Amino acid sequence: MNRIKSEIGLFALVLAAFVFAGCQGSISEKSPIHINPNMDRQERFEAQEANPFFADGRAMRLPVNGTVARGFLKEDVALWTGKTESGDFTSIPVPVTLELLERGRERYQIYCSVCHGIAGDGQGIIMKGGYGFVQAPTYHSDMLRAQPDGYFYDVVKNGVRTMAGYGSQVPMKDRWAIVAYVRALQRSQYADVNDVPENER
Repeated sequence: MNRIKSEIGLFALVLAAFVFAGCQGSISEKSPIHINPNMDRQERFEAQEANPFFADGRAMRLPVNGTVARGFLKEDVALWTGKTESGDFTSIPVPVTLELLERGRERYQIYCSVCHGIAGDGQGIIMKGGYGFVQAPTYHSDMLRAQPDGYFYDVVKNGVRTMAGYGSQVPMKDRWAIVAYVRALQRSQYADVNDVPENER
């Protein structure tokens, strides 16, 4: 019985050696065998390539009329433009939370502070470096403190005068976060004792 077991074990060992020897990097000219090869050699077209399937011969197709990408329906005009349907600027249409302000601070420091300064005083590194840029305004002027929230949103999105718009770089939610943070900066420079909670004075 032990002899039979040892012969079976030896046979299994020799068989395994042959199997592993067949995997020693030998190169075959034959195509690999695939049970379902349809995904290996599928017909496809590159951008700008001609496609005879369509009457106009183009591989790239325009979206169906009325198609809107998920999350970009933009039904809420005030949320997406900072303006009412009649064109007036709006207030911040989202809840102003600590989380929103923190996000606004982070985005502001990335996109805005280089010109407008960490404190919003228009003294960013670009303005102080003598690079020949038109001076960025301070957010603490009476004129800008009186502007509605939607004005700042519109400026972040579309730019104003010599400032380029950041609509393609800063998503809608982050634009409102920046607006909220700019308001916090303005408040920080014009706060009085009544703005501080009594137990912290």
